Amino acid sequence: MNDYSKLDDYEIIRLCINGDKESFCEIVKRYKNLVYSVILRMTANNEEANDLAQEVFIKVYKNLDKYFPDYKFSTWIIRITTNHVIDFRRKKKQETVSFEEINYELASGSSPEEIYIKNEQKKDIEKLIYSLPEMYKIPIILYHQQGLSYQEISEVINEPLSKVKNRIFRGRKMLKESLLKIKEGGKLGLQES
Repeated sequence: MNDYSKLDDYEIIRLCINGDKESFCEIVKRYKNLVYSVILRMTANNEEANDLAQEVFIKVYKNLDKYFPDYKFSTWIIRITTNHVIDFRRKKKQETVSFEEINYELASGSSPEEIYIKNEQKKDIEKLIYSLPEMYKIPIILYHQQGLSYQEISEVINEPLSKVKNRIFRGRKMLKESLLKIKEGGKLGLQES
């Protein structure tokens, strides 16, 4: 077995395109956690995430010849992943998207009441993320959870940079407004302003 770990992504892709199918295992090894993580956050279902991840890697394999090294491979694979999940959800007419719980650092010595309140806040935020329109949800997940830059998100969702910035800004604003309503005793929900 060859040692592919010393090669960069593009070198491995070239090997794979030229018939070295074994080299693709290195691509899977490098990107399986990223792909799975993005899918899990979008579907909130472990079983679906596993199945969709396998489908994504099949799609990646079949389209390796369409990858251009002008872009980061991680950006390209996230774009394929995101589009695949969106297509899957359209077919299934699903409207749920998972968002990793926001981490709160609990001060040492927090009372049980404070811990309970923090947990309830986490649940509220997660519900709000679920209810964001998809056009805001995906950029927020890619920015805050995957650590992609605005430019990378622009490439992934194939939208202009200005739209990406606007959607993240508006998504955050919607979340903030809804959180304020919750604090004031209002109902949980989002309304686009």
